[in-house]
Amino acid sequence: MERLFGTAPDAVEIERLALAALARLPQPFAAHLDGIRLVVEEFADAETLADLGIDDPFTLSGLYEGVPVGEKHMAPSGTMPDRIRLFRAAILDEWIARGDETLEHLVAHVVVHEVGHHFGLSDAQIEALEQDA
Repeated sequence: MERLFGTAPDAVEIERLALAALARLPQPFAAHLDGIRLVVEEFADAETLADLGIDDPFTLSGLYEGVPVGEKHMAPSGTMPDRIRLFRAAILDEWIARGDETLEHLVAHVVVHEVGHHFGLSDAQIEALEQDA
């Protein structure tokens, strides 16, 4: 359901849009997403931004944290679970700045991009995956 007006979507609504995008992913991708945590936060924390060399928190809309699927066999035991972090304020800022796409499409774009990192895909492969989703 597309929102045309009202208050800004909260973290629960962003999560709902992200889960819907994940549900639309084709096989074999969908089969390898069990166990990935999806977290919606207002902004990336200062430590994350510093680690990535990012000064403006509005420029980071999503982040995959974990070991890509192809490298799981080399991951040490006790490795933290994979997660996709979405940053609500940055997503909304980008949505407003673009002004030419739905929030659903933008959230799906961010989610698919981060899923692509989970699979160790190139940007071209991520773009193809997004078109399939």
